[in-house]
This record gives sequence, structure tokens and C-alpha cells, in this order.
Amino acid sequence: MGQFQMNVPLLDLKAQFLGIKKEVMDVVETVCEEQGFVLGPRVVELEQALASYVGASYAVGVASGSDALLLSLMAVGVGQGDEVITVPFTFFATAGAVSRLGAKPVFVDIRPDTFNLDPMRIEAKITAKTKAIIPVHLFGQCAEMGAINEIATRKKLAVIEDACQAIGAMQHGVRAGVLGDTGCFSFFPSKNLGGFGDGGLVTMNDAKLHDALAMLRVHGSRIRYVHEQIGINSRLDALQAAILRVKLNHLDRWTEGRRRNAARYDKLFAETRLIDRIATPVTQPGNYHVFNQYTIRAQRRDELKNFLKDRGIGTEIYYPIPMHEQDCYRFLGHKKGDFPVSEQASAEALSLPIFAELTDAQLDYVVESIKAFYDKR
Repeated sequence: MGQFQMNVPLLDLKAQFLGIKKEVMDVVETVCEEQGFVLGPRVVELEQALASYVGASYAVGVASGSDALLLSLMAVGVGQGDEVITVPFTFFATAGAVSRLGAKPVFVDIRPDTFNLDPMRIEAKITAKTKAIIPVHLFGQCAEMGAINEIATRKKLAVIEDACQAIGAMQHGVRAGVLGDTGCFSFFPSKNLGGFGDGGLVTMNDAKLHDALAMLRVHGSRIRYVHEQIGINSRLDALQAAILRVKLNHLDRWTEGRRRNAARYDKLFAETRLIDRIATPVTQPGNYHVFNQYTIRAQRRDELKNFLKDRGIGTEIYYPIPMHEQDCYRFLGHKKGDFPVSEQASAEALSLPIFAELTDAQLDYVVESIKAFYDKR
């Protein structure tokens, strides 16, 4: 490749925006003229559209994906002294929502191929205090919900899907968000369906859960100044809802772009014969992967990341420190080696650019650069 260098950012939101700029700015101007900014008809419209998209009976717009998890736990009755099973290899909000309620996150290790919760390890961690399971659909692929739900039903546990990276993902034709009791989504700008700031949504099929969520997001109130429960302030802004409603019309096209790019990566990596140096993402049979991230496992990951940075290629490490090794969770008493699969993933995982607007030339350059790193060492 000589001295040739190409810029390949991890994510380019400007490229996405340019294609929908007029649609977005038109609806922003309309909301500004309406002067209704919190909840209201714009949020109801988005809730209905996303409930339909996911295949859920109901949806509740909230302030963030983190709040979607917190409110779901509140709605199913998780509180002080309860235990909630989840994974240590995830974004902090998954465990943080449990702790905010005075409950204890009980970690279960992941599968080495999908990075998702290993159902075979769940039952050994269930106690009389266990109230719920939070499987994380990490990087855009559903966890093994059939096995997880079987255990949850038998043990009478709630199942809260952390689908914050998995809008549009499916398992055996059923979308993430209706594979558990509630589905939690994030509209952080970097997500496949991202807003112009924070935002989130909870989906469900149960009317009582819907009523509970809708009440809890406005300080536990159905009637103004009358509070049935102690809730929180977690309302979705009308401006975000209007923008997201525009972007939802393009989501499937963007998802297919990500999937097309993932398939090209797979092909190119297979041709490099670096199978002993890197491992490409594995999609389980029956899963429709939406590739919020395209995450490889790489030998000498940190060196590779720096090498790619020098070549103008953006990457990210999701996640460098598993939850059980975080300072704030030292009180749980875990030690290094307790969750070896998660620990190995934290040492090897590297996410590559995958957004829909990438060109074939950019994808080729990323793979050529990775090959060049290993060929020199």
C-alpha cells in the first residue's frame, strides 16, 4: 500500500444526516412552531410506530436506555435486597440500574462465540432472592432467549431484555423487545436508531406493565400532583421523538447496509487467512444480527488498535474492564478469574467501523491494514 492512507472513522453521523437533512429539519421546525416539547402527541406517535415495528402491544418513551432498564426493574418489583442475574461483559448501565434500586447484580459469564449470556450457567446462580434476569443482546445479536425464558418461567423470574444495541434484531423471526417481559432500547446518537441526544424506550405486551411504566416515568403519577408510587422523571422529549420517527423510516435500509458491510468483512477476513490471529463475529442460527458493532477478537489487541489509529482507522474497545473488576463493584467480592470468558473478551475485543455509509474501498483498507499489522509481526 506504500504511503497511501485513507480516513475510516468508527462512525460518521454526518454522512447519515446528509441523506435525511431536509426531512429532519422540516420536522424540527414544525415541533418548534408547535412549542410542545415534553411527551405529548409526537411521543405517542413514536411509541405506536415502534411498538408496531417491534411487534409489541405497547411502548413507553423514556429519557434514556439506562432509564429504560431502571424503570423496567421498578415495574416488575425489583427492590432492596433482591438479586438480578446479568452478565459482567456489558455497558455499565445494565448492572448500574440493578444497584440503583438496592438490589444486587449477580453475574453469569458469557459464551465465547457470541459474547452473550451463557444459559448453561444461569441456574447455579439462582437463589431465593433472585427476582429477574437481564440478558444483553450485545453488539446487535439476540441472546439465547428460548433457553433463558424456559428457566425464567420455571423459576418465576421476570426477563428484561437489554436490547439497547439491538433494535431490529430478530430470533427465529421475532424481534428483540418482545422476547422477554420488557424490552429496553437506547436512542443514544451512536445507536443504529440514534437521536440528537439521549432517549430510550420500553416495549411490552402486558397492559399492567405498560401502565406501571407510564406512571413511573412521571414521578409515579397518573393524575397531576397525585402520586401512587415513588417514580422518577424520565420523559422523552417531543423533539427527539419527531426526529426518531423520521429516522425509523430509514432504519431497515441502514441495517441492511451494516449487514452488507459485515458480510464483506467476513469474506475479506477469510481471504487473509488470519484465523489464528483474529476471530470474526459469529451469528447463531436463527438470529438476524443488526451489527450495532462489528467486533472481532484480536491477538495483541491494544497494539493493533494503535496501529490502525496511525493509519486513520477508528476503532473502539467494548468493553475494556468487565463489571466484576470495576472499582465500584469490589464490594461484591469477585476476583480476577471468576468470569474467565468475559475477562478474555475484555482483553481481545475490538470493534471496527461498520456504519452503512462505508464504501467498499474503506472496508478493504481496514482489512488490508489489519493484515499488514500481523504480516509485520
